[in-house]
Amino acid sequence: MADHSGPGTHSSPAPSGVAPAPPVAAGRRVPLLQDVLEIIEELWPSSLAESWDAVGLVTGRRDRPVELIHFAVDPVRTVVEEACSAEADLLITHHPLLLRPVQSVEAGSFKGEIVHRLIESGCALLTAHTNGDSAVGGVNDVLAEILGLEDAKPLQAAEDGLAEEGLGRIGSLPQGTTLGDFAATVFSILPAVAGGVRVAGDRDAFIRRVALCGGAGDGLLRAAREADADVYITGDLRHHPASEAREAVRDGRPYLIDVSHFASEWLWLPAAAQALDRALADRGYDVEVAVSGINTDPWDFVITPGR
Repeated sequence: MADHSGPGTHSSPAPSGVAPAPPVAAGRRVPLLQDVLEIIEELWPSSLAESWDAVGLVTGRRDRPVELIHFAVDPVRTVVEEACSAEADLLITHHPLLLRPVQSVEAGSFKGEIVHRLIESGCALLTAHTNGDSAVGGVNDVLAEILGLEDAKPLQAAEDGLAEEGLGRIGSLPQGTTLGDFAATVFSILPAVAGGVRVAGDRDAFIRRVALCGGAGDGLLRAAREADADVYITGDLRHHPASEAREAVRDGRPYLIDVSHFASEWLWLPAAAQALDRALADRGYDVEVAVSGINTDPWDFVITPGR
């Protein structure tokens, strides 16, 4: 698996019937896009996606061979240009390009431009969003593993999934620590972004039980409290939900750690790429899989008191 270096980090992270024979390119056994889609469905089942989500294949022909796959968080211009310039056959992004309905994809709009660039370059686009969050080995499992959580389980179990599948995770640290030291650990494992990490709570408070949700997770604030979490980590915490969550408890728990949406989900990409690479190899396919190193966090700099 070829792996592009990731965004800057504070420390080192991580059909029915008889199917046609797969093409062979220069001695390599190459899958068709449909073959890759079937493997992806096994890894990150679309049934795990939230009802409002838009996951699966966005562009691409299922009968085209796939020799190079790129992974990224966001299907933005720079990422699409990187994948197309590298002659990737498939770009897998965590975030959807067409989550909200559009009336046109004419090339003068930024989404239309992206769709045209992908099609004209022969690069398919696939989204693995909330199904990638909820799946075993998905965004939240990877984040929990990197933080060293033990006995991690979903904060909100999947309706039609396994017990291990669902949104968010709740688990315990092997040893307790202070909120300040734990927040510093969180900061150290995430890709470097302008916004850094924000913390609500007593810096010296003892914590051990940790809840988390990669991406935007203020909808799970109550679940984190009901799970008796000492601290809850997520991204995009809005003022009112965060304020009300703090006011709803007398002892301040769960304390809150607000991180970059992009950073919390980028950590999944190397693990996802490795899982797909291994699954392809297990079926005898030889495919190059790469992870984009482009930082697509939308913020460029931050001004703080005294600076």
